[in-house]
Amino acid sequence: MNRTICVFASSSDHVSDVYYQKSEELGALIARGGDSLVFGAGNIGLMGAIGRAVRSRGGRVIGVIPVILNRKGIVFEHPDELVVTPTMGERKQIMEDRSDAFIGLPGGFGTLEEIIEVITLKQLGYHNKAIVLLNTNGFYDSLHDLFDELFRERFIDDIFRDLYYIASEPADAIEYLNNYLPKEYKSKV
Repeated sequence: MNRTICVFASSSDHVSDVYYQKSEELGALIARGGDSLVFGAGNIGLMGAIGRAVRSRGGRVIGVIPVILNRKGIVFEHPDELVVTPTMGERKQIMEDRSDAFIGLPGGFGTLEEIIEVITLKQLGYHNKAIVLLNTNGFYDSLHDLFDELFRERFIDDIFRDLYYIASEPADAIEYLNNYLPKEYKSKV
């Protein structure tokens, strides 16, 4: 489909194999669909797994990394394009700008911060791109429960319930992207 899909993912090498398997499966689907990957250019953890999966299947891989992390062993070794930024903030901005859609794989603080930021930016009208959380092994169940509490307690208006989609499998995530129709939201401001 020739989209550029931004994937936020863990850089930890200490996670269960199921997360690697689903990351690789998603990478294969991205490449098979003719889409490109933009990601945080990590060579380790789920970041490295998805980058290698897309690359090994002939897909285009764009890595964006801050200069402080641009070191051998940390940076993805064979991207089609590598963008080195001065700061993490500029890294995120480039990834957001160059993406047509976002998928959040399981991850730590950085991954959560990135996915929450793109949801917030969509809520505020800065973009209208698809956002998917890949709920491998029930990873995002607790976050989904927290989001439900925010809606229930009216910290967030119900009209924003569909800002994001929670996918159970990589194929479900790609199907959502393939069928995504942008929606206009009433301005929050």
